[in-house]
Amino acid sequence: MLSHIYLKDFAIIEKLDLELKSGMTALTGETGAGKSILIDAIGLVLGDRADSGVVRHGADKAEITLSVDIEDTPSALLWLQEQELANENDEENQCILRRVISSNGKSRAWINGSPCNLTLLRQLGEQLVDIHGQHEHQSLMKKDMQRTMLDDYASNESLRKSVKKKFQEWKSLKTKLENLQGANSDHQAKLDLLRFQTQELDDLQLTENEAQQLDEEHSKLSNAGQLLDASSQSIMQLYDDDDKSIYSAISGVTHQLESLNQLDSALSEPLEMLQNAQIQIQEATDLLRRYNESVGLDPERLHWVNQRLSTLHDLARKHQTVPEELFAKWQILHEELQSLDSDEYDLDALQEKLNLAETAYLEAASKLSDSRNKSGKKLAKGVTSAMQELGMEGGIFAIAIEKTESFNAHGNDHVEFQVSGNPGQPLKSLIKVASGGELSRISLAIQMIAAQRITLPALIFDEVDSGIGGGIAEVVGQQLRNLGHNRQVLCVTHLPQVASQAHNHYQVTKIKGNDKTSTGMLVLNGEQRVKEVARMMGGIEITESTLNLAKEMLTTA
Repeated sequence: MLSHIYLKDFAIIEKLDLELKSGMTALTGETGAGKSILIDAIGLVLGDRADSGVVRHGADKAEITLSVDIEDTPSALLWLQEQELANENDEENQCILRRVISSNGKSRAWINGSPCNLTLLRQLGEQLVDIHGQHEHQSLMKKDMQRTMLDDYASNESLRKSVKKKFQEWKSLKTKLENLQGANSDHQAKLDLLRFQTQELDDLQLTENEAQQLDEEHSKLSNAGQLLDASSQSIMQLYDDDDKSIYSAISGVTHQLESLNQLDSALSEPLEMLQNAQIQIQEATDLLRRYNESVGLDPERLHWVNQRLSTLHDLARKHQTVPEELFAKWQILHEELQSLDSDEYDLDALQEKLNLAETAYLEAASKLSDSRNKSGKKLAKGVTSAMQELGMEGGIFAIAIEKTESFNAHGNDHVEFQVSGNPGQPLKSLIKVASGGELSRISLAIQMIAAQRITLPALIFDEVDSGIGGGIAEVVGQQLRNLGHNRQVLCVTHLPQVASQAHNHYQVTKIKGNDKTSTGMLVLNGEQRVKEVARMMGGIEITESTLNLAKEMLTTA
């Protein structure tokens, strides 16, 4: 429940520090005193949009702080924990919401001291408070709102989300199929070209880096004779010529130095270097011999390599690339072919997916429709009963639900509120037959019945009792008091019959100074409350009989 609110420089309120109690609380006051300002402030701190107009004239900013006891609202506590916004001190069941609106229109918000955006405020607020405005009956004139009211009463949120998701999936597939059907000839032409191009490269059996390897092999085969002559001469000069080879010359020098090394050890280092040179010459000769064996004059292989390179160059020009990039081009074409040749572009496969999506949508829509029909009967019965208590004896309220052929995100139901104002009259659309007074009472009846299903800890009614009076007003007050037995109810009212039923009573007053006007709020008890109820009954002068009647109303309540 809402436990405390603090306002500073909000509208015409300079400062307000108010404890909020459980049960039903009436907010009353003279016309223009600002009875609804408190409700507006609660709406803003719970995520409503604001502008600089809410800042008191002459002030830099407006501040709103709302404390909420969430001990009996586990869903709100769980949400705070998931968002890492739970109160870190020992008062885990207390949640503090704060909002500051600057005179330049900028706004900031906090939950338990952590900065947050309006979306988070609204998500939390939806779990804490349900606000019914004084102009809510006007929304009954909109058929979309009638459907929304029924869904809210039926707690259809999860079903609505499921239908919306299934509709979007169906719509996406339908659009894709229609686009593909329109462009099918172009798609098929591109598919045929890709198949031809990839098949041509598939037949080539191209390998990665093949062009570079073929270039190297072509160079080797083309110059095989020169390579053989050069390597053979090198072997002869290095080792095979017994008289003139480099190896033989170094051997002679090595032999001479070996005998002299015994005379002067300084010759050891050059001797070792020459011995190493001998070893390297031997190894180089062995490598050249193996190379010589690998190089062969192979005209047929050279011819094949020439033809292969020519084919690669021709295909590379055809695909506007170079031979070295041909393998990568083949991979890209294959990937594009797989994409265009998948089920996503297969008309038959896509049509099958669309059929499945349509079936899934219709199943979800059917569940939503069943819930609407079931809850619609209960809501209609409850509203019809409430209409009798609100002075519309013999009136009947009904909810007509008809299935339509069209698909949309809200299901395939056409929802219409219908009413018969008098016995014997046929049911007709609420939009066509209800007068302003009837509409207000029907709206109030719907709100009363719907509120019984709402599990939120706090309900706010902002002058929803306008347009009624007498015994009907007393019935409304009794209904609100009954709601206040197991939850918190805040009610802005101008009717003494309603105010007298409240468990708590606050009076909104306008304080006029020489150069400014502000609003204050008094907690009424005893005689103060008697005088306020008497004032609400009207009359220039409050008489003894009026006071006695006010006492009687409060005693009866």
